Amino acid sequence: MASPAQQSPQGGGGGKRKVKAQYVQAKRARRCEGGGPRQLEPGLQGILITCNMNERKCVEEAYSLLNEYGDALYGPEKFTDEGEPPAGSEEEDDDVEAALKKEVGDIKASTEMRLRRFQSVESGANNVVFIRTLGIEPERLVHHILQDMHKTKKKKTRVILRMLPVSGTCKAFLEDMKKYAETFLEPWFKAPNKGTFQIVYKARNNSHVNREEVIKEVAGVVGSLNSENRVDLSSPRYTVVVEIIKAVCCLAVVQDYVLFRKYNLQEVVKGAPDPRPRPPRPAARAENGGEAPPGAGDRSSPEDPAGGNGHRPEPPESAELGPAEPASQAPGLRGDGANPEGSESGENNLS
Repeated sequence: MASPAQQSPQGGGGGKRKVKAQYVQAKRARRCEGGGPRQLEPGLQGILITCNMNERKCVEEAYSLLNEYGDALYGPEKFTDEGEPPAGSEEEDDDVEAALKKEVGDIKASTEMRLRRFQSVESGANNVVFIRTLGIEPERLVHHILQDMHKTKKKKTRVILRMLPVSGTCKAFLEDMKKYAETFLEPWFKAPNKGTFQIVYKARNNSHVNREEVIKEVAGVVGSLNSENRVDLSSPRYTVVVEIIKAVCCLAVVQDYVLFRKYNLQEVVKGAPDPRPRPPRPAARAENGGEAPPGAGDRSSPEDPAGGNGHRPEPPESAELGPAEPASQAPGLRGDGANPEGSESGENNLS
């Protein structure tokens, strides 16, 4: 039977091969996984994007748009080159345990450098894409994109609909959301900071959270941070975005929500309605073949006669409409389409 001294060289060589095998395996795994989470989970920051049936095209457009504006705000993204493991002495190679520990330490130390600035992860809902961000402020980036598109009116996407920043995520249970919001909302609403606000809410693939309860709790947290915070559903300074997907709650506080058409990239590039009055209708001819008096064909003025018969025309039923109902008195709650995203219950809690 061979002595331990005779077995050590073979064992040392095996340890060296094992270290290299572990390194190659870890390197391949990092390349496949992108060095980050593969699905939406608590603790992430990013950008939630809704699209029109084509998620793959949505991801491509999102990468292009985010990289364009991200490079402008934060500079070009830097990448690291993962080469071969550093060469060491024979004594280091023989110590398999020390080599493995060193490799694990190197992996942990370089995690931040290996992660991409933008990385798509599984959102957990159809027609919804979540882009995980690293080293940037989602609110600042998305606001900059919308501000530029609103100014230039230049359309840059085809399938992306809305782009919402997500500055914090937590578990989608009422107690967890309330506890997380107490700290998350402080930079905007804790005294001496204050401002008018509204809450927009949307839940996907989740049935255990009650919409009214969530809005009530979030509004209560805002009121507890500063009693001068007030609800304003028409032109709030801040909009608290609450997006729930499965068991994850995404939170953000954004500005210019109304100005930027609820952060809809398709709507924000559309021009404002033309303020110029419409041209008058062409004058109608009288029955006897002569020209009708001026304004006879324009039924918008009650002073104009009706082309030779001496009777004043009756205005159409839709010509006289009452004033538009204020947003604060509207029976519906603020939202998008058939799925409202805000509630007046927050105002009842604070008024």
